[in-house]
Formats: sequence, structure tokens, C-alpha cells
Amino acid sequence: MKQSERHVTKIAKTSGTPLKRAKLLFRLSEYFKPNHILELGTSLGIGTHAMGIGQPNARITTVEGCPNLHNFSKDILNQNLSNEIEFINADFNKVVGELATNKFDLIFFDGNHQKEATIRYFETLLPTAHNDSVFIFDDIYWSKGMTEAWEIIKQHPKVTVTIDTFHWGFVFFRKEQGKEHFRIRL
Repeated sequence: MKQSERHVTKIAKTSGTPLKRAKLLFRLSEYFKPNHILELGTSLGIGTHAMGIGQPNARITTVEGCPNLHNFSKDILNQNLSNEIEFINADFNKVVGELATNKFDLIFFDGNHQKEATIRYFETLLPTAHNDSVFIFDDIYWSKGMTEAWEIIKQHPKVTVTIDTFHWGFVFFRKEQGKEHFRIRL
């Protein structure tokens, strides 16, 4: 960014989770019923809010690198959600390794959109996945690097099923299922 300040409306317009995808996060949380959710990239907390109301009993860990966004979303989410939420304001590179000691039912990768970082976070957090976990990657076609990262993730031996929605990539680890890749437009 060229400016040091941004209005919340501008962030919501360009970086926040759009309403259509927030509704999808709500429905996914409601359907999969994850007990422990990790979100890399809180931003304004729209995605966090959607997942929290979709699964009110879930523990949510959400990581945001920007202190101002972190404080803003923390205040809003604490007022509007009953979930147990752990807010972490840190550089993803510093905190992802520490989070890898947990088990997560759902991880939403919506932060650093660089190839190397995405692959590193995926590989670091892979041990947190179990048979019923789902990983969701945002902006899989945002850049050539993100598309390459998505292709690498799809081919990982522990990944059994992927769903490419042209914006998000869903990754499943179900051992009882053969390796398949689906493309659907939402």
C-alpha cells in the first residue's frame, strides 16, 4: 500500500470477505460443525463472524498481522459472537509454527497470498489436520504464484479431495476416499 491509513469502507470493499462468500462460510461451518477453527487473516472479521454464527460452539483462533485491524475486529467480534475466540496479532511466519501443535477441524487461509508463504503455511499446519478436516484457501487464482501453490497443494499425497470454486480451493484429507479434484463455479 502507498498510504499509511485506509478507511474501513475501503478495506471492506477490497479486502474483506464479500457477502456471498461470508454466507458460504456460514453454511460450511453449519454443515461441517468444526469444533476448532483457525483463520489466517482476520481483516475486518467478516469471515470470523460468519464461521462463528455458523458454529456457535466452535473455538476460533484468528490471526491478523495489522494491529489496527486486529483491535478493530476484536472489539466488534467480542460484542457480537458468543464463541470462545483467541485473537492473535502477529506475523504469520512467527505464529504458524506454534499453532501446529493443535488439531483443527477447519482452517481458512486468507492472509498472505504469496506462493512460498502459502505452501509453507500449508505444510506447517498439515499435521494439525485429521480425517474430517477441511482447509480453505482464498484467492487461488489471484496471481501466477498462488495458482502454482494451489497446484502443488492439490498434488500433496495427504490430500485426497479438492474442490476448486475459481476463487476458493477446498482441501479434504479423507483416507477412505480416492484422490479426486473437482471444479465448480459458485
